[in-house]
Amino acid sequence: MTGIGPTSQRPQVPDDAAAPGTEAPPPPSAVQRANRLSAANMLRSLLPLVLICLLIVGWVSINNDPGDPVREIDPSSTIQLAQSRAEYPVLVPGGLGEGYRPTSARTDAGNASPGDAVTLQIGYLTPSGGYAGYVVTDAADAEAVGAVLDGATEAGAVEVDGEQWTRSTTERGETALSRVADGVTVVVTGSAADDELTAVAAAVRPWSG
Repeated sequence: MTGIGPTSQRPQVPDDAAAPGTEAPPPPSAVQRANRLSAANMLRSLLPLVLICLLIVGWVSINNDPGDPVREIDPSSTIQLAQSRAEYPVLVPGGLGEGYRPTSARTDAGNASPGDAVTLQIGYLTPSGGYAGYVVTDAADAEAVGAVLDGATEAGAVEVDGEQWTRSTTERGETALSRVADGVTVVVTGSAADDELTAVAAAVRPWSG
């Protein structure tokens, strides 16, 4: 008969238990932080950022028409600067139809001292999608004028709204309308159709603010 007595089996010790006389290493802090995170916490953290991004995208989409890449500007401040420094009444196209959209404006008046020449340039997108450039200056050798009329071929005089203009063909093959009065040179040119360039020339008048 077999009796029940002590056995040689030893109590099982967990694998990760520390050996006698040693201390168990603390769990890495990164692991502790990861254990505290949850999907809900992450979602709450990201939600404000996602909402801000969606608002920005929506605002950009509303304020940018992908079908119209033209950036229209208001040239008033540039014209006013030119007028404040020029020694002559600044002439600009006024009362143009809705299809004429100003896309650029620049002047050298910002660096002009009293008595210096002042040049003003304005660029327009015309109803047909062409470009009409306008220049007015009291500098006979203005670079903006030379860029158009140097090398151009004159084709005679034309009357536009009661004013005599010189019609030329530039080296680029574009029409240029120009006139000089009281030391002030005005030029209209560009890739736009001749009737559109004429419309810009006919609209030239002293700036009234």
